[in-house]
Amino acid sequence: MAGVWVFKNGIVRLVESSKRKGLLYMPTNEVINSYSSLENKLLRLGWERYDCEHSEFLQFHKSTSVDLISLPRNFNQFRSVHMYDIVVKNRESFRVIDL
Repeated sequence: MAGVWVFKNGIVRLVESSKRKGLLYMPTNEVINSYSSLENKLLRLGWERYDCEHSEFLQFHKSTSVDLISLPRNFNQFRSVHMYDIVVKNRESFRVIDL
C-alpha cells in the first residue's frame, strides 16, 4: 500500500496517498465500480458468497481453500486494503491501479 507513516502523540499510523485506487479485472481491463460487478467476477473464479444479512460485511470463500474475503457491505467504504486482499487471493485476475 502506498502512503506515508505519520507519528503523532505516540501513535504511528499509515496515511494513504491522495491518489484514488481502483480494482482492475485484468481479463477484460474493466475497473470494478460496484459490488454486483465484483461478485460476478468472483463467482466466475470459483468464489461463493456467504449470506449473512445481519452482518456488516459481505464475505466470499472458496471451497477449495481456506481463504476468505471480507468486504464492507457499503461499496463507498471499499478501500485499497480490501482491493489488495482480493488481489493477493486472485493474482492472475485482479490488480490495484491508480485512477
